[in-house]
Amino acid sequence: MALFTRKRRWFTICVLAVSGTLIAVPASAVPGGEQHPFGIRATAQLAQDRKASVGSFTADVAGEDGSDDDGNESDEIAEGADQFAEARTAPGVVSPGAFGAAWDSLTALHGTGGTWKNITDLPYDSDDPRYRDIDSNSSGGSGLVTGRMSAMAADDDGYVYAGSAGGGVWRSGTGGGHWTPVSDRLPTQATGSLALDGKGRLWLGTGEATTNADAYLGSGVYVLSDPHHGTFSQADRVGGDELESTTIHELRFGAGTVWAATSEGVWSHSTTRLSGPWKLQFAPNPAYLPGHSKADDPDAPYKNITNDVAVDPKDPSKVLLAVGWRSGDDYNGFYAKKNGTWQKVTAGLGGLPTDADDIGEVTFAASADGSRYYAIDQSPEELAGNPDSSLEGIYVSKSGSPFGPWTKTADYRQLSASGSALTDDGFMPGVQAWYNQFLAVDPSNADHVYAGLEEVFESKDGGAQWSTVGPYWNFDFPCWSIDPSEQTGTCSQTTHSDQHGVAIGRYHGKPYVYVGNDGGAYRRPLNGSQDAAGHATDWTSLNDGTIDTLQYYSVGVGKDPSGHGVAVTGGLQDNGQSELRAGDKVMGSNFGGDGTTTITDPAGGCNIAQAYVYLQIQVTQDCAINNGSWETDPSTATSFSVAPPDNATGEARFVAPMTADSKNSSTWIAGGRHVWVQTHGYAIRSSSEWSDAFDLGEGHTATAVASSDGKVYAAWCGPCDSQGFTRGIAVGNADGTGWHRIGLPANGTVPNRYLSGIAIDPKNAEHAYLTVSGFSRQWTEGPGAGVGHVFETTDGGTTWKDISGNFPDVPADNAVVLPNGGLAVATDLGVVYHAAHTTTWERVGSLPAVAVLQLEIGPDGKLYAATHGRGIYTLSVHHLK
Repeated sequence: MALFTRKRRWFTICVLAVSGTLIAVPASAVPGGEQHPFGIRATAQLAQDRKASVGSFTADVAGEDGSDDDGNESDEIAEGADQFAEARTAPGVVSPGAFGAAWDSLTALHGTGGTWKNITDLPYDSDDPRYRDIDSNSSGGSGLVTGRMSAMAADDDGYVYAGSAGGGVWRSGTGGGHWTPVSDRLPTQATGSLALDGKGRLWLGTGEATTNADAYLGSGVYVLSDPHHGTFSQADRVGGDELESTTIHELRFGAGTVWAATSEGVWSHSTTRLSGPWKLQFAPNPAYLPGHSKADDPDAPYKNITNDVAVDPKDPSKVLLAVGWRSGDDYNGFYAKKNGTWQKVTAGLGGLPTDADDIGEVTFAASADGSRYYAIDQSPEELAGNPDSSLEGIYVSKSGSPFGPWTKTADYRQLSASGSALTDDGFMPGVQAWYNQFLAVDPSNADHVYAGLEEVFESKDGGAQWSTVGPYWNFDFPCWSIDPSEQTGTCSQTTHSDQHGVAIGRYHGKPYVYVGNDGGAYRRPLNGSQDAAGHATDWTSLNDGTIDTLQYYSVGVGKDPSGHGVAVTGGLQDNGQSELRAGDKVMGSNFGGDGTTTITDPAGGCNIAQAYVYLQIQVTQDCAINNGSWETDPSTATSFSVAPPDNATGEARFVAPMTADSKNSSTWIAGGRHVWVQTHGYAIRSSSEWSDAFDLGEGHTATAVASSDGKVYAAWCGPCDSQGFTRGIAVGNADGTGWHRIGLPANGTVPNRYLSGIAIDPKNAEHAYLTVSGFSRQWTEGPGAGVGHVFETTDGGTTWKDISGNFPDVPADNAVVLPNGGLAVATDLGVVYHAAHTTTWERVGSLPAVAVLQLEIGPDGKLYAATHGRGIYTLSVHHLK
């Protein structure tokens, strides 16, 4: 797989698949470049890139043939997801039950004492007027945001439930806002589906099913009998462990049965008797299921993908299954029971496709009166060959039966002409229809329907006409302005992009539609108002700061320039870079797109380097504070693009490592195929200032780097997926001397798994620790999976000792050496600690079951944890003895 870089405000990391090699240079790096916010400029570039990539994007699972594909931005999302997943699965396939066992092991550890404090549980304003510099997306119109919401549910009593991608389920009793978490006791915080049944019970399907790389597997289905007041517990699980380690796309009900469309087939269970096992109704390729003959095949995760279930409201015994992998496979299609067996429907659905090449991700929605059925269909063939969109269409069955006849009511060009912000050839509505989908029908009007793709669309006449009531953003609309005195010019607020969940409910008797997307939760009146362009004028963000599901990749901490407290920044999935200054009541966003790795000057918290993806790095020395004046005077821009050359060649990972030397903050290390060094610190202004310290070798890319007093460690992989996975370590000096590879035999002490982090003892650069992701050979079918997650060297990396001991068998992501000599390690389920000169690991605090991707010691002596789903937490290191 090749890699490529582009930028957009809402860039998401999602899916398990492919990509290519392209680069977008921010306007800040181009003399006389087009003067638009980096997101706007990128949209035209995305369109151009996607058109150029058509024909190279295959419908197969990424990396099957080892080839490098040119790609598009949509593929870039897929690539990020693929890399996130392979770090946890290589060199093979992980068996069901791994995360559940790890959670039990982690919670059984002795605790260190101390309590984590969430410091990002306050409003996060994506349109903060303080940060309208050239690389920001402030003024786009999304307003207050939080992390990705994958599912929504609402009732008529004012209760709303928001299921986040990695931060659990939240409840509001005020029609949205004033949120409370209700699933913190579960062993997973990844939501796939939420649904209220006829008895008012809340059903939760765990495991996010957006085929998204940072989506986590689940532990099954849970039901809460009193959702207004109760909280989920492990005792609420329906059935046994049949659905553990799956993702659940949808839960549907009919005739006393709940249907679950999962990543391992369609299952069913009684809604009255909740004990007893789930029944496997249909799996298109059962040999690839866990425990079967091909369970360890690298393609197994893609061979039994199911997306939705449509139950005929007039005859619940008639059920239509939507089955298929979004990139295409022979098994893709619609299935129905005939003569007691599930068979592919090859004809008779009217306008709804029956060819496998035209059926990918599918979502159904039925009207309350049984007179209409709606569907969205994404096409693998369009994904592979159409530069504009992968949307096959939106359909309606006016018989009310899922068996049709169906009629296409909209395609991507019709939607683009409905007031969409996506009007350029090469990037139009449905370009990510495999990732963004929802449908909901007005309970009181079967012809009134909402559809979610990248944007929110509304039709009031059964799909004949559509309005883009929630445009992708407001940039380039005539009403938009960067004026800091206004949120988004004279435009009305819109939603964040990338739609995933929808619900309709009432608050104080008034009906509302609630949507969940990559920026959190929003609502508007169900029959709300529109302006002349068809854009809604009445969206309200529900991300009031009481809900924190922000998905951080990194955290940086430095002394606040005010002289009081610290400034905390961090890179986020699809929500840029957050900036929390001392005394702030609202966080702002100073960089747009996906924020990944961060370097922050401990002595000056406004000296920041932020990586977008593939080592596209921006740097600022004033927190990128700007009122938008760069629009007319480019010289006033205060952020600069300084990407190392591996960004241009596509030889860096989606989330690529970079760091500052722990003894010299002006020396930075960044890793792609090469280990890059620059010595100008935050004063760097050009990509040419990087020097090539070491070539890791063709096909190898850095996964972790660390440096202390000029000694550099670099871990790498290549190939990085389960097909021929290899890894290694190189050690040398920042000045380019003394570089050599460390021998790590595939079956040696260090397992043949993804090397995720390196922590150097600040007192001795020859003494370092290595963290290893994935699961041990107990759970991973693959050569050299081995055992252990934490390793120590005292001779500069020549030899390594396994110090894992009672460390839970869970992916380890990052580590930091504390001032007392102890070691704190971030894992996919929390933080653990190993005191100096001891052999026992302890659990640090009691975070929910959320991934912690980076730990950092701040200049205030506190430990900071960047979680991928619950924001940033801090804890005094004095609790770690």
